[in-house]
Amino acid sequence: MKVLVTPRSFGKTDPTLFDRLRDAGVEYSRNDTGGILDAAAMKERLADCEGLIVGVDPVSADVLEAAPKLRAVAKYGVGLDNIDLAACEARGVKVSRTLGAPTEAVADYTLALMLAVARKVTVIDARCRHKDWSKITGTDLFGATLGVIGLGSIGKAVVRRARGFSMKVLAHDPCWDEAYAAENGVERADVDRICREADFISLHTVLNDDTRRMINAERLAMMKPSAIVINTARGGLIDGAALLEALREGRIYGAGLDVFDQEPPAEEGWYTLDNLVMGSHCSSSTPGSSNTMGRMAVDNLLRDLGIAPAGK
Repeated sequence: MKVLVTPRSFGKTDPTLFDRLRDAGVEYSRNDTGGILDAAAMKERLADCEGLIVGVDPVSADVLEAAPKLRAVAKYGVGLDNIDLAACEARGVKVSRTLGAPTEAVADYTLALMLAVARKVTVIDARCRHKDWSKITGTDLFGATLGVIGLGSIGKAVVRRARGFSMKVLAHDPCWDEAYAAENGVERADVDRICREADFISLHTVLNDDTRRMINAERLAMMKPSAIVINTARGGLIDGAALLEALREGRIYGAGLDVFDQEPPAEEGWYTLDNLVMGSHCSSSTPGSSNTMGRMAVDNLLRDLGIAPAGK
């Protein structure tokens, strides 16, 4: 039985994950490109596979069409927007994900981006390396207003951290948890109000037709000049061209982005901004998170392929 494993961090700090696949009788192949596979590469590599452990590589209808033996897709992560779920269902392909595994790591990285952008950490570091010891003034996190768009497990973990900075929290989520909000002092707000009032706007929602490019030119124009946009969810939540223009013109204070529509971005303008901190889609890349996601992905895949885990 053949399985393709695409996530770059899978097994990096826990190579026993590959032992588990092998001991279960699985012949696996790995993504050795160092990057995200495109549709053409996915079609070629999945042609004779029955299983797939996937990160953010595309699992579209045409990719599935080229993989007639595929029976199970185990997402190494929680977002399913790169997987055509309807096509999987139509073909009888089971889909799983590693809910909860990356929560704390992504929340940590979200706060790291907030602090790095607000206090201009990367700018100061770059100047210090040229022996420029001039003082650079940042902005405050403590006591600021945080707007959280998407109050699921990661959004709640960010709120938990924000409380340590005495931040006022506004949040939006279609599935509102009133008991949680009341207990944690979270005020319900729509996206427009968050864009108007928040000092930090952090995205933790799914990417679908309703949320795609929800942070657009109109909403960027609503934001304070001091606003900071943080995205550790999906690049498609933001109109990249509109955000790039706002950052270039200094219409908002800055942004911290771990995700982009295209990774790495082709537009050279992103690489010249000193009010942007960029990430390589690495917010969940810690040993604890990666190992947990890996174990869960292997468990899910073996289960959905009808293979009992080794030793059970």
